[in-house]
Amino acid sequence: MSATHYQRDTCRLCGSRNLEIGLHYAPTPPADAYVPVEQCDVVQDVYPLDLYLCRDCGFSQLCDVIRADSIYVDYIYETKSSLGLVDHFKRYANAVLDRIQPPPGALVIDLGSNDGTLLSAFKKRGMTVIGVDPAREIAQAATDSGVETLPEFFTAELSGRIRRERGAAAIITANNIYANVDELGEFTDNIRSLLEPDGVFLFESYYLGDLIENMVFDFIYHEHLSSFSVTPLVGFFRRHGMELIDVQRVPTKGGSLRYTVQLAGGPRPVSKAVGELLAEEDRRGLGRIETFKAFSARIETAKQELINLLAKLKSEGKTMAGYGASATTTTLIYHFGLGKYLDYLVDEYSRKQNVLSPGLHLPVLAPQALLDRKTDYVVVIAWRYVEPILEKNQTFRDQGGRFIVPLPKLKVI
Repeated sequence: MSATHYQRDTCRLCGSRNLEIGLHYAPTPPADAYVPVEQCDVVQDVYPLDLYLCRDCGFSQLCDVIRADSIYVDYIYETKSSLGLVDHFKRYANAVLDRIQPPPGALVIDLGSNDGTLLSAFKKRGMTVIGVDPAREIAQAATDSGVETLPEFFTAELSGRIRRERGAAAIITANNIYANVDELGEFTDNIRSLLEPDGVFLFESYYLGDLIENMVFDFIYHEHLSSFSVTPLVGFFRRHGMELIDVQRVPTKGGSLRYTVQLAGGPRPVSKAVGELLAEEDRRGLGRIETFKAFSARIETAKQELINLLAKLKSEGKTMAGYGASATTTTLIYHFGLGKYLDYLVDEYSRKQNVLSPGLHLPVLAPQALLDRKTDYVVVIAWRYVEPILEKNQTFRDQGGRFIVPLPKLKVI
């Protein structure tokens, strides 16, 4: 245990100590801990990164936890920096309102609201909105843009204060943040106490089934403490006085689910989609250690194929860069051992340019560097976005540059 890190020994959902490592990753620094160039000599600590399976409830989770206040208070990621997420959240808000049909002016709260993208869409439909996000600068910018955002962690005290001062919420959302919470029981109880009797809690998170199917293993990093599937969540919500009533597949994050939860005994029926996914998860063995061992073998094969190619190119004197400087970049670079092959990284997002990558301190530059430096090969570390990346870098390709796509199957373009 340290000032920034601790290890839990119980399942985050059911409290069991019957845990087993399902996937072992190379230790990494905090995945989004990009640093200024002037800190090039600062050594960043690395922490274990292992995905544990609870043998009792079938839940997949990290047990090595980096304390939230060391990650989120000075957080730099913004929703608008991810390709397609702004439009996705607009569709999300409209779909939820059309389905739930809260009264005009009803309260919508987004936990981990970031730059207010989702709440802006709810606000345009006439809802009263409040964001909660501990990232101080981002929260202030969201408030300045017209989306009131409280720069705090979502505690029992804050939940009670909002309820007293603003009333109960018709809708609470926590998208791509519910998986980042360590004490999920307490967090969920705070949500329950803030909901209207007929209110709903919705969250989106990458789906364990799709992570395995689509080889999105690099979505495991220290912020993502939970890799959700439906089966363990049904019992978890029941134990906390709530009920999982619907799941919908969405394409973000390499394959996600949108979960809808109401208070126990709420007015809405459980959709058939819940039962269908329960049956599918049982068939696919998402709660069995053998499934993870098979997945680990697939990851190792992909790693060896890529390393063999990069070693050959390096021996031929070829220069190589990586495309993408997100949190997933850190997992992929460390687990595949790419640091010794890449000269630098490029990223389209201006806040990720002219900094150094976590731990290895690879320079992060604008994509123009590929042309200026006449780089031979680019490893598409942000491989889920390969199509738009290729389109935006046609000039590089026309001049003879080649892209290496490592996953889900290695190819050179």
